[in-house]
Amino acid sequence: MAKLFFSYSHADEALRNKLEAHLSMLRRQGLIESWHDRRITVGSELDASISRQLEVADVILLLVSSDFLASEYCYSKEMMRALERHDSSEARVIPVILRPCDWHSAPFGKLLAAPRDGKAITMWPNEDEALTDVAVKVREAVKELGARQVPGGVPQVPSAPKGGAAFATASPLAAPERLRSSNLRVKKEFSELDQDQFLHDAFEYTARFFEGSLGELQERNADIKTRYQRIDARRFVAHVYRNGEKLTECSISLASLGRRDSIAFSHGASASVNGINEMLNVEHDSQSLYLKPLGMSSFGQSRDEKLSHQGAAEYLWALLMERLQR
Repeated sequence: MAKLFFSYSHADEALRNKLEAHLSMLRRQGLIESWHDRRITVGSELDASISRQLEVADVILLLVSSDFLASEYCYSKEMMRALERHDSSEARVIPVILRPCDWHSAPFGKLLAAPRDGKAITMWPNEDEALTDVAVKVREAVKELGARQVPGGVPQVPSAPKGGAAFATASPLAAPERLRSSNLRVKKEFSELDQDQFLHDAFEYTARFFEGSLGELQERNADIKTRYQRIDARRFVAHVYRNGEKLTECSISLASLGRRDSIAFSHGASASVNGINEMLNVEHDSQSLYLKPLGMSSFGQSRDEKLSHQGAAEYLWALLMERLQR
């Protein structure tokens, strides 16, 4: 069983919890035993506990974000020691890019990062897909640890020194490490305020995303002109023209069709409620909030998606672009 160590900033604890859930199959199959600083017991010395686990880890995950890079402890103590053990082939270091940040020039920038292409997890349309990709990379690394075994699958052990035993006897004063499960996540509660704020933040993110994407679309295509209009705090419209002729347009708004707001998409810039072509609602599981499409534009085929702010913006942008890409 490989020992896995999480090096991360506490600002990213929610993403660490999600990643740990995606690694659960490796744990159930007896392939990994994971550790992070939330497993330090009351009364234990923090630095000593972290250092001890870092020294015995087979796989070290650097959960990279701006907060990770800004943390003196994560950067100077955990990351630098992890790279020393990686360079001496004592452990495998895997940078996991959680959020966009300037990480390529960091000391670990030479390593192949996860998820695929080093694209930050929060920038994927579907975070679960990104986290699954990380889990696959971890599984591959754990399999490669089999190279440390002799033929026949028996792990190598240190040779006994002359006149001595193969293993040093533990000090009688050393307290045994506390054994416990890695399944310690508890269900999180999300208030109506949490859900409303998540929705409004998603709407504002989508508005900025559309404005920037329209500008880039126009710059890359000489015959294309675009127009972005912010109507009010709850609605914006987008138009795309080719040689002066309108090709496509849409309206995106915060719509109140029931007790809660939703993000509504219409292919018409002045569409009424009856003209809505897709809606995104806020839902949650036991650990996080996400946006879920009703699937109106795809006959229900998208209803199982759990979208981040980035994912929601990409999803709605694809609806606008589909008329340009037929």
